Amino acid sequence: MIKLGPVGIGGAKEALDFLEQYKKAGIFCAEIPFNYQVWLKKEDAEKIGKAAKELGIQLSIHAQYWVNLNSEDPKKVEQSMKRILDCCEMGHYVGANYVTFHAAYYQKKTPKQTYDVVKKRIREMQRIIKKNRWNVKLAPETTGKKSQFGSIDELLLLVRETNCFLCIDFAHMEARDQKIDYDKVFRKIKRAKLGTLYCHFSGIEYSEKGERRHVVTPEKNWKKLLPFFKKYKLNANVINESPEPFLDSIKGIRILKSLKL
Repeated sequence: MIKLGPVGIGGAKEALDFLEQYKKAGIFCAEIPFNYQVWLKKEDAEKIGKAAKELGIQLSIHAQYWVNLNSEDPKKVEQSMKRILDCCEMGHYVGANYVTFHAAYYQKKTPKQTYDVVKKRIREMQRIIKKNRWNVKLAPETTGKKSQFGSIDELLLLVRETNCFLCIDFAHMEARDQKIDYDKVFRKIKRAKLGTLYCHFSGIEYSEKGERRHVVTPEKNWKKLLPFFKKYKLNANVINESPEPFLDSIKGIRILKSLKL
């Protein structure tokens, strides 16, 4: 099954109403943006998680932007891990299955050196998640700039070697490589046997250096992406990150139905 949904559930006070609205609109997945800080309290998270479960809406979390697991500054690495783990703790209370984040920048290290550092940090965080019995998985995201760690190949290898998950951002992949070959990408994903995919999608503007900004998703972009889930027999939760995520999700659902996938 392909589920489409937006990033955003309103604030803590509006979240239950937003989730009801999503259910009525045929939306069954949504992402909570902790892009700048963890803004939920435990008691609110538990209420929201209970409501989402009753409505059949799967939640995920986007962690803070201020993350670099490959920093030369140990304090920045420590702060980055804390930001991710704070999101994991709240993700547990809200019933989110995944916490996604932009893992690192290459900076002065080679891609291989950066990969080894990120893998080490992922394993360290996994031990803390296990110790605290948080029922959530780390899901580093494919990134949209050449200076960032997070190509599809890097993350699929990370999944194999650490048993983390990943968030496949198709718009970022297009921006990173200046193009996207969906058949090539989906063949790699299919071979990885990931189960239900966790994805991001939107329109995007980019330069030769990669991602510039997310934009409203053109219908033609939805029509390019969606048939590949059926072609490769893959289930997915697809979160829209455009400036109009709810309206774009509704548009995507309409197109999905018209394609009869």
